[in-house]
Parts: sequence; structure tokens; C-alpha cells
Amino acid sequence: MPVKIRLQRHGKKGKPFYWVVAADSRAKRDGRFLEKLGVYNPNTNPATIELDVDVAVKWLQNGAQPTDTARAILSYKGALLKNHLAGGVRKGALTEEQAEAKFNAWLDSKDGKIAGKTEGLAKAQEEAKAKALEAEKAANEARIAAKAPVTDSEDAVVENGADSEE
Repeated sequence: MPVKIRLQRHGKKGKPFYWVVAADSRAKRDGRFLEKLGVYNPNTNPATIELDVDVAVKWLQNGAQPTDTARAILSYKGALLKNHLAGGVRKGALTEEQAEAKFNAWLDSKDGKIAGKTEGLAKAQEEAKAKALEAEKAANEARIAAKAPVTDSEDAVVENGADSEE
């Protein structure tokens, strides 16, 4: 039975939400699956991915083939790297401790990148909000100035003009 690691769509129209599953390749896209590996929500920024890396590595070692999108998700979360390091341990190129240290170092750097992106997005959102607030204040001030009552100097000009007509 050929096994694929693929996405199974859930959610409503226009708001997709996916499960990452190991399924028989002959099964329907949203049909029967063997095991749920995680979830993927592309509606958030950055996209939310929750994946059980150890279970995904187990399926990869058993010969499951990921689809293109599933491969990108597995790579993003480090399942492909962990599978690669496990292959090095089996061949004797690394020890289990070295492989675990390399994987943890990679995870730390990846978490730093994700945190940096999240902070950048939050900062950009705050700047856009501040800019919109300034534009709204300027529009309100212009509206208030247009509705302002006539001042004394304008009254004097009007009176002088009225006197000259007589």
C-alpha cells in the first residue's frame, strides 16, 4: 500500500484549514487516512503549523512520500532534517547525541527567525495603524476648520464692504 503524507482540507469556503495526514495514496483527498500528523492554518500570518515531528519521521522512514506542499511543511518544521540526521546515525556517521545537538541548534535558529518575522509584522502593523490615525486626525482638523465660525477680522471686512455700498 503506497502511503502519502498530504494535506486534508477542512474549514469553510474561503477559510481553508488543513490536517497533515499519512494516507493511502488511493484514498480520496478528504477521505480515509492512517494517522493525523499535525495541522496547518494558512489564514494566520505567519502561517500556524503544529506538527508531531517524531511521528512524521517515523512515516518518512517507513517510506511515505510527501506531496510538494507537505514536503515544504515538513522541511519548515525540521522533520526532513531529523530524518536525514537519523539516516546518518544509522550509517554510523554521527552519534545520537550529535544528531540531537545539530537538530536542537537548527530549531533554535529557526525559532529566532520566526520570532524576528513576527516582531517585524507586529511593528509594521503598529506603524500602519499610527499612520492611519495621523491621517484621520488631519482629516478631522480640516473638517473642523471648514466648519469654524467667522472670526472678528472677517466680520470687519464684511462691514467695511457693506459701508462702501451705501
